[in-house]
Amino acid sequence: MVQVSHDDAVGKAVGWLLLGVAGGLGLDLCAKELLLSYPLEQFVLLRSAAGLLLFLMLARQFGGFRSLSTQRWRWHLLRTLLASGAMFGFFYGLSRMPLVNALTLGFTAPLMVTALSMPLLGEYVGWRRWAAVVIGFGGVLVVLRPGAGFLSLASVAVLIAAFCYACLAITARHLGKTETSFALSVYVVVGPLLIAGLFSVNTAWVMPDPVGWLLFLAAGACSVIAWIGIIGGYRRASPAILAPFEYTALVGGALAGYLIWDEVPDRYVAAGALIIIASGLYVAYREIRWRT
Repeated sequence: MVQVSHDDAVGKAVGWLLLGVAGGLGLDLCAKELLLSYPLEQFVLLRSAAGLLLFLMLARQFGGFRSLSTQRWRWHLLRTLLASGAMFGFFYGLSRMPLVNALTLGFTAPLMVTALSMPLLGEYVGWRRWAAVVIGFGGVLVVLRPGAGFLSLASVAVLIAAFCYACLAITARHLGKTETSFALSVYVVVGPLLIAGLFSVNTAWVMPDPVGWLLFLAAGACSVIAWIGIIGGYRRASPAILAPFEYTALVGGALAGYLIWDEVPDRYVAAGALIIIASGLYVAYREIRWRT
């Protein structure tokens, strides 16, 4: 039997995670463009439908439909509710603020993962990492500038989405030993699909043009890549180690926002992002050092 070293396992986990991050960034870019023309409910509905269809078409590559078998329905129900909160919250905020602002606030999720790893997974988090978490959330205050009136419903929605996403990462780690990556990926699409379908009944439908259909299909494909990659990473290594690697999307998001929508982050967003990223990287450094 071939033995896999800890370093090899972490390397593979990082590779899966970066694949997921690339898919997530692609989804965000499609969403930003689509939400300029289509209601949030319609976007989530069509994006989720496209993603679920692609998942089902790929079922054979992941062990067939039998890999969806589970005895832990309550956990999957919780995850699909969390996925709904993450999706609606983030895309609501994304439709009302620049891409880099939404990504910066969304990237508080790795810090939340670290904070939740101890009470929910029983993993040790020392005082230095707790200090980094606190400093990271100080970066959030720099971005939001509450006293200056920049705290909005959109900002709060993105922070709620980040919390839901952090909980998804934690539950993926918890369920990784008993559930397949395919099951963990597919079931989280069902909740947003049903909720968006319910809300869409009272929403004016906008018929997509050919470019719109292409973007919706691309959003679904990117979401499949994102879920498979992220779950594939988090089930193989500690969230505290992997979470900071998600910051790579922030650089891509900032460049895309500037090149596509002429969005330039102000100095407060840039400063807050640097604080949040530095805190997350320090958390990763302390985690790796503690484990080696």
